[in-house]
Amino acid sequence: MDNAKIKILVVDDEPGLCAGLQEGLRREGYIVDAANDASAALKLASQSLYNLVISDVKMPGTSGLELLGQIRERSRETLFILMTAFSTVENAVEAMRLGAYDYLPKPIDLKRLRLLVQKALEYQAVVAENHELRSRLQKRTEPNPLIGESEIMRNISRLIDEVAQSDVTVLIEGESGTGKEIAARLIHTHSQRRDKPFISVNCAAFAEQLLEAELFGHVKGAFTGATAHKPGRFQLADGGTLFLDEIGDLSPKGQGDLLRVLEDGAFRMVGGSELTRVNVRIIAATNKKLPLAVAEGKFREDLFYRLNVVPIVMPPLRERADDIPLLIERFFDRFAAKHKRGRKRMSPAALQVCQRFPWPGNVRQLRNAVERVVITTGRASVVEVAALPDFLREFDGNLTTFTVRPGTPLAEVEKLLIRQTLTHVTRNRADAAQALGISRRALQYKLKQYGLLDATAAVENE
Repeated sequence: MDNAKIKILVVDDEPGLCAGLQEGLRREGYIVDAANDASAALKLASQSLYNLVISDVKMPGTSGLELLGQIRERSRETLFILMTAFSTVENAVEAMRLGAYDYLPKPIDLKRLRLLVQKALEYQAVVAENHELRSRLQKRTEPNPLIGESEIMRNISRLIDEVAQSDVTVLIEGESGTGKEIAARLIHTHSQRRDKPFISVNCAAFAEQLLEAELFGHVKGAFTGATAHKPGRFQLADGGTLFLDEIGDLSPKGQGDLLRVLEDGAFRMVGGSELTRVNVRIIAATNKKLPLAVAEGKFREDLFYRLNVVPIVMPPLRERADDIPLLIERFFDRFAAKHKRGRKRMSPAALQVCQRFPWPGNVRQLRNAVERVVITTGRASVVEVAALPDFLREFDGNLTTFTVRPGTPLAEVEKLLIRQTLTHVTRNRADAAQALGISRRALQYKLKQYGLLDATAAVENE
């Protein structure tokens, strides 16, 4: 997304805090307005369409919860982040039910707020891909990792649409940067729970003793520092979806606690005695091989089967090289606008280098590389191989072999072998067919079957 086109409204009755948050977000390039009460905020919201509103819950007169309801009646696409003191954090449950994206406790950690704002806007961009929001907000959206015309991505899109229609538990597997959380949010957005909260928690981000309180909440006095009653992520997600990211890093105790909730549908808050029941859909994600972790005794087998009702495997970028040109095009659009540069495109040779590279960092690494190119190529409208980052040119210069990950479908291996032969051995299709030990007609059929006709553009007779 182009930060310069993002409009944010900050609402808080403390002028100093309000001004501080406004300035902190402006440094990120956003357009940020501020109001010190709900009436002023409503007036601003009637004059402009905001991507995001960040509001205090407890204010004189109209509360933040009431403001949320009034603004979302006018603009359903506007996202809300609520700020709340620990003494009123229980209001966060109601806020999430009313449609708030998330909440932050006071005092506000500006770094954490910036990250939450970024995630909220990325989520909004994904929703915009499927609704008229894109044109209404009149902004460029962040290219999401799931776009693409490759067969594997079309199959994943179909699977997401299918599982979204039920409440079945989903386990999303894939390397970092392949779009696991975005896939989870799309399932939620397309489901009957779309108007209820989507709550995420990174299981690797909390120590074992803190994760239990984060998931299930705690009562006042449950432990040192528990100065107030605090709901957990399960309660905040009631009626909606709970996304458990990096589930493979869950401790043995955490695995047992989670299994009991999945089996019984109830839990006790830390320090509490009463059972709490919630209606939550679980979507989990991991970049680990859970079957291997089960075999090694690092992950509970019964929990694995509870989570793995419908598996979705997000492919690494190297297995969907045909989608790279489209992703690069979207990233060029985004970063040309962000850095006020002219429209750029890759030369055919540079594009081939990008498609040959294995991208261990997946879409995230590709995005960073394209941004670097936009900044370093000045006024040039065509990006040649010489302008690519060093790691791409060095890899391509040393490329004499390619590797195949065990478990890769044979069709993918064959497709990669044909592509590499036409790229590094010979661009003459007759010679390539001979090198591969097949007829030229068979090669032509496979090029069509794998969608490589345009990508290879080989010369028939040289």
